[in-house]
Amino acid sequence: MIGRLYTVVIDCPDPGELAGFYEKLLSLSRQEDTGDFVVLQNAAGAPVVAFQRVDDFRAPRWTDSARPQQMHIDVMVADLDTAETQVLALGATLLDGSDKPIGFGDGWSGQAHFRMIASLP
Repeated sequence: MIGRLYTVVIDCPDPGELAGFYEKLLSLSRQEDTGDFVVLQNAAGAPVVAFQRVDDFRAPRWTDSARPQQMHIDVMVADLDTAETQVLALGATLLDGSDKPIGFGDGWSGQAHFRMIASLP
């Protein structure tokens, strides 16, 4: 195992509104809400799905490659460099502009835990 799924993040124009829909649909509750980023959790308190504001959001159109779906998956790993090597070996691509180190504080350890990597085409 390279890592574990942390949450799925969906780009949208209004995170609060979209989160409200999924709260009701899936019986989830808000774990975090900054206005620009909302995380929904399950009954056990684990994050399930998050929504992030994208100011120039263009809604996807099914089967229209000019307007593709917009989302990404966060995967937590123990060692970022090791995981990057393993993921690239699977066929992923480190995206341009992802100079090391990049990342964000995970809210608990304060360590960087992500790099921009594209999955297989």
